[in-house]
Amino acid sequence: MNRKICVITGSRAEYGLLRNIMVDIIKSSTLQLQIVATGMHLSPEFGLTYREIENDGFIIDRKVELLLSSDSPVGISKSLGIGVIGFGDVLHDLSPDIVLVLGDRFEILAAVTSAMILKIPVAHIHGGELTEGAIDELIRHSVTKMSHFHFVATEEYKRRVIQLGEQPNRVFMVGALGIDNINKLTLLNKDDLEDSMGFRFGKRNLMVTFHPVTLENSTSEMQMGELLAALDELEETNLIFTMPNADLDNRIIFELINKYVKKHENAFVFTSLGYLRYLSCLQFVDGVIGNSSSGLIEVPCFRKGTINIGDRQRGRMKADSVINCQPDKQSISKAILKLYSESFQIKASSVVNPYGTGGASQYIVEFLQSVSLEGVLKKRFYDLNVS
Repeated sequence: MNRKICVITGSRAEYGLLRNIMVDIIKSSTLQLQIVATGMHLSPEFGLTYREIENDGFIIDRKVELLLSSDSPVGISKSLGIGVIGFGDVLHDLSPDIVLVLGDRFEILAAVTSAMILKIPVAHIHGGELTEGAIDELIRHSVTKMSHFHFVATEEYKRRVIQLGEQPNRVFMVGALGIDNINKLTLLNKDDLEDSMGFRFGKRNLMVTFHPVTLENSTSEMQMGELLAALDELEETNLIFTMPNADLDNRIIFELINKYVKKHENAFVFTSLGYLRYLSCLQFVDGVIGNSSSGLIEVPCFRKGTINIGDRQRGRMKADSVINCQPDKQSISKAILKLYSESFQIKASSVVNPYGTGGASQYIVEFLQSVSLEGVLKKRFYDLNVS
């Protein structure tokens, strides 16, 4: 009987990273793929992106509705509770051998909490990372403690997961999943990309992706306002905005972006570009500006610069092509000038990505095929102070 691997995805970004693993599981003669879609995938506000999964030929086994029409702390807390209830039913019905999750969102915390109670082993991807300005960090480390196998992106992150008490022989450094997409996908050429987006690249082009800093109180409006003020001073520059995730305090960012785009002919907004168009865009923009993890992980592969604003990604490893700045107009404008400078462009053209060169998907699937699950649920804390 095939081993059942339940892949849980809650957003377009998660699906884009997990897609290669899903393809390889289907190709395996010893694994059976189960897919559970949740979170932003099921929300009209975020583009009903579960359709992208189905359009790629995958069958979604179950959907867990959990998002409430609220971006308040109370609303997100209630969504988390609804998610635990929903995943309890779904995982009981599907009865997978392993639950496979990625990252640090609250939907994943709900899924892993249910899996823990149901005594289902969990394999977690991208643990050990730091994002000190976001609640994601607390969720990520919590998921690590409820997981049984860990696939991390760098040696530093591997050490950190072990520091959390996980057995070293269950922690594997595989690199970042996003790099596999860049290596394996046939990216769109410029003409096809422009036609699919209804957009034309200009003399200069920037991708803008800004999310709420969820461990700060009501800073989204101020920080987004400072970013837009800096962008407003640019000349001959087209701006591609992507919308934020379903996080605390996200709606004010939605509103500010939509207002800005309506008033500026050089600005365009997309609720969901999808992984193929997003990566294809990175070939042709001059850089990425915002506070998304993609700016740190995928963008350096294209030898392009990233302007990383504020504290949301503070603590995460960064390539030399990443420019850190404060969330104020003056700092952002200074960072944009640096991005376009000749010396920085030379540096970015030869940057080494600390997140590896690819191969994570294949390693993870081969591991899932062969690992023994006997006795895996009883975890023994690994104490660094005991030889």
